[in-house]
Amino acid sequence: MTSSASLRDVSGLSNELPRLADATLIMIDFQNTYRTGVMELEGAETALAAGARLLAAARAAGVPVIHIINDGGENTPYDIRAEIGAISDEVAPIEGEPVVVKQVPNAFHDTDLEKTLRELGAGTELVLAGFMTHMCITFTAEGAFYLGYRPTVVAEATATRTLATPEGAALPAAALQTAALTTISDLFGVIAPTVDDLIG
Repeated sequence: MTSSASLRDVSGLSNELPRLADATLIMIDFQNTYRTGVMELEGAETALAAGARLLAAARAAGVPVIHIINDGGENTPYDIRAEIGAISDEVAPIEGEPVVVKQVPNAFHDTDLEKTLRELGAGTELVLAGFMTHMCITFTAEGAFYLGYRPTVVAEATATRTLATPEGAALPAAALQTAALTTISDLFGVIAPTVDDLIG
């Protein structure tokens, strides 16, 4: 079986990876809820460690960093007023790093993200990392693409979970991860397998 040409290839879009030093880093939903309980993700700790390395590299390079946090409301797994909904300590914002609150998977929808990017003087290159690959990463990459940005997703700094298919079978997290990254790379953005691919 041979693979089809991607929509990026058909459209003449570049698949070249950016340098982290030339981009803006967007850290999406690195919240405690994905590390334990009903929303725990497979590979969350590994992805979080990669996200911490990516964040450290961005700070060292002096590039803009924006944190996204999902607010699901009180007494939900996304309650940002509680520890479960807080950004994990390993990647917590520091002074001067904006935090954008969202309520849907696309971090650009009905938020201040685009305004924040403009205020930071960000260019078109965005680097995305965080949770969940098939949901907020995918739809934020799509949102960025349609606004004229060029998103790059760092695969090792993302994770997802096993879900039931419409037929009721279990779709393993690894398969869903691959499918989500493939969907993104077909049109919306490019995939950096590791943090080192952007800083090496």
